[in-house]
Amino acid sequence: MNHPLPQAFASRMRAQLGAEADAYFTALEQPYQRGIRMNPRKKVDPALVEGRLDSVPWNTPHGFYLAMDSAAGLDPLHEAGAYYIQEPSAMAPVALLAPRPGEHVLDLCAAPGGKTTQIADALGGEGLIVCNEPVPARAKILSRNVERMGVANALVVSAEPERLAPLWPQAFDAILVDAPCSGEGMFRRHPETREEWNEASPAGCAVRQKRILACAAQMLRPGGRLAYSTCTLNREENEEVIAWLLSEHPELQSVPFSLPIGNGQTLDAPQGMAHLYPHRLRGEGHFVALLHRQGDAPASPFLAAAKCLGAPQKPLLAAYEAFARPFPGLPRANAQLGDTLLSSPGLPPLQGVRVLRAGIQLGTLKGKVFAPDHALAMALPADPPIPTLPVTREAALRYQSGETLPCPEALSGYVLPTLAGLPLGFGKASNGQLKNHYPKGLRR
Repeated sequence: MNHPLPQAFASRMRAQLGAEADAYFTALEQPYQRGIRMNPRKKVDPALVEGRLDSVPWNTPHGFYLAMDSAAGLDPLHEAGAYYIQEPSAMAPVALLAPRPGEHVLDLCAAPGGKTTQIADALGGEGLIVCNEPVPARAKILSRNVERMGVANALVVSAEPERLAPLWPQAFDAILVDAPCSGEGMFRRHPETREEWNEASPAGCAVRQKRILACAAQMLRPGGRLAYSTCTLNREENEEVIAWLLSEHPELQSVPFSLPIGNGQTLDAPQGMAHLYPHRLRGEGHFVALLHRQGDAPASPFLAAAKCLGAPQKPLLAAYEAFARPFPGLPRANAQLGDTLLSSPGLPPLQGVRVLRAGIQLGTLKGKVFAPDHALAMALPADPPIPTLPVTREAALRYQSGETLPCPEALSGYVLPTLAGLPLGFGKASNGQLKNHYPKGLRR
């Protein structure tokens, strides 16, 4: 189906790009760029990933281009968290933010979770990534991706930024605002979105973007970094929004940067802002800006997870300890969310905030017996302490469809079926059969 560009948009881009406009419009008719980001917590042989190509220059060592015909998203390794399929330009904002191990980082508009899990890669298991998505349905997708990628130091919440800002003043070393936008940068990848755009879209989005950024500014510590990004191309939602933010918050300053874009070339941003155009690099349309808050002060301290969420109830804690006793090295339980036992890092105050996930969900009680959570399997390393059952790709697909698998008679109790060394989830072995414990909501 043909999706012509809106005439008003085409006129804007011709004025914005001048002599480059024809090259841009030609690029929109070419195939879009696919990308994949390997999970450093779950290392697999690159040869097992169908269609993985050369590195994305602004996100080494984990980002790669992906062949258009690759079916990597359907592979059982995808559901095991070996990688995240992510558009290459979308990897640039976190590369600029450059999170460091041990930092408190906030992803304020986080669904579906690509940038959140990229931040987690950079943190290397140290510090905390707080990821927020105000829309409840999208927050569930975010939480699912955090679980799939085995992130142990994430807090997933769902709240409007105005609810969070007074709770978390100056609480973060680095903040990412990947703001909701008019989506002009997706006109190649999703041509149908051209039908949804109208001349009023940028102005309406800019109002919301300013509101979100005003909250972000309150939560950034002196000396902290703020990255702003959109997948749109107009100046109204990009340069003009940043100009507004700098005028309203003189404590913020733009940070010049240079982004490698391949073939020895760089995208230079002396004003701290840059457009990623599909005719200039191998990626879709994006805008990125980097800012710094003047001064220097530590982030507001976080609290023990039990103080924020509640201490583990004794029967649940005792049942987990009995479950974990034969398996040295399992995470230590230290908090509880609803009926679920957690292993969580320190957290910010959470009064009145909807929490979907904090740290690793260890499991719940079924009667008097501990039932491990799928999240525990996803967070375990490639050589886990719990007994494993290596399976073929075909068997992995059957497991992820909810089927029972055969297993050696000697196996009993909880077992992790694995593919290429990665846990796929839990099963319970008895009499040569592995009863399937893969969550029903995730089954193929």
